[in-house]
Amino acid sequence: MADWADLHLADTTVDGLPSWAETVAHLRDSGAPTAVAALRAARRAGRPIVQPRCGVGSHDAMIELLRSLAPAGPGMLTVTIDSFTRLRQFDHAARVLRENPADLNGYPLVAHGWQRGRELVATVDVPLEIRHGSPDPRDLFAVSLAAGFTSFEGGGIGYNIPYCKDVPLATSLECWRQVDAVCGRLAEAGVLVDRELFGTLTAVLVPPSTSLAVTLLEARAAVAQGVRCLSIAYPQGGEVHQDVAALRSIRELAARYLPADVEVYPVLHEFMGVFPRDRRAADALVLYGGLVARLGGADKVINKTNQEAYGIPDAAANATGIHTTLLGGSALLDFVRLDTDRVAEEMHWLQREVAELVDPVLDGDDLAGAIVAAFDAGRLDVPFSASVHARSEVVPSRDHTGAIRYREAGSLPFSAEVRRRNADLLRHGAGDPGRFIETVSADIDYFLHHERAFPVPA
Repeated sequence: MADWADLHLADTTVDGLPSWAETVAHLRDSGAPTAVAALRAARRAGRPIVQPRCGVGSHDAMIELLRSLAPAGPGMLTVTIDSFTRLRQFDHAARVLRENPADLNGYPLVAHGWQRGRELVATVDVPLEIRHGSPDPRDLFAVSLAAGFTSFEGGGIGYNIPYCKDVPLATSLECWRQVDAVCGRLAEAGVLVDRELFGTLTAVLVPPSTSLAVTLLEARAAVAQGVRCLSIAYPQGGEVHQDVAALRSIRELAARYLPADVEVYPVLHEFMGVFPRDRRAADALVLYGGLVARLGGADKVINKTNQEAYGIPDAAANATGIHTTLLGGSALLDFVRLDTDRVAEEMHWLQREVAELVDPVLDGDDLAGAIVAAFDAGRLDVPFSASVHARSEVVPSRDHTGAIRYREAGSLPFSAEVRRRNADLLRHGAGDPGRFIETVSADIDYFLHHERAFPVPA
């Protein structure tokens, strides 16, 4: 089907799709709420909307899950995709769907088909976003568009390096280039698809400048293909001044590196590390995330729940997490003030680190090739990555305030001043150099450690 020629799709996928013209007309004229409209409304209101993660295998169960979460007040809802589909094992996903859909860890959209996807979009009065984790999302993206989804998460770095062992970066970058090229065609036709970039990466002690450098490079690649709406997501690290500085830096960095006609929306992922087991402590951490999102000027926050320490949260816990996050970002806490000088200092050094990572990659004409070369040489790196295409030489650590610094910067092209500042800040926070594993583990268990320090009576 030539209408879908920008995406190199499996024949079975192409055969089942509606025409390109019908897909564009449906996206433009269906009247369903769109992601960009929700994000624009959040920007105008000055309060972040809240979005939970959710996805189950059965179609009826997915509909019921969306309906059960809608009354909690999310501004956007998620359809999280199963692992088989993420890895393009569509036949396996279809088989498990037939035999026991409860065994799937997400919704197999390709197996269900775009018609059922449209039923999901029509189920609730808020837009839906596809979250997945696939280095090659082309078939999933095509089915998502046909279904009417207007937000699609991921990128050629963020959905490869943290998730995959041996997918060449050049391969994933080309797959996502095709996705972004289709978004560019849609923008020309008057349809804006929100492309959310996954700065969370490995989700464990990710230095803010690493997160923002990766998403900015993916953003540059996306806008080169015509993308006009980007959500740039950042993972809450745990120290409020650093997190607020990172969120506020997103707009400033976007103004520096991206065209003025591209809409950019900062997004916060609430803390992705080890959660407290005590549910009251977990609720406090969720509330804290909502507050950080509001203080940082995020337009959206991906909420956590008080069941994170126990596995996949149920619908009731997710609804509570939405409520709690909304409360954290509400006017009730508008009295909270931060040390503005400290935030400004963090922003200055964070943006300097990002520039030292990004600018050398942007020097040439071949951005994808420069990204691959930078990862090969260690000039770009992601800590704790399982990918053979990242050196994982970077070792992060928390300073005495809880902020995440570079304990070891590996081959990152940082200046002597940046390296010296990180070393100075870690003099009282890096722990015993001879107890490396214990130090890193304690930094990962940061909020769990705080829970232990203040035990709650049974």
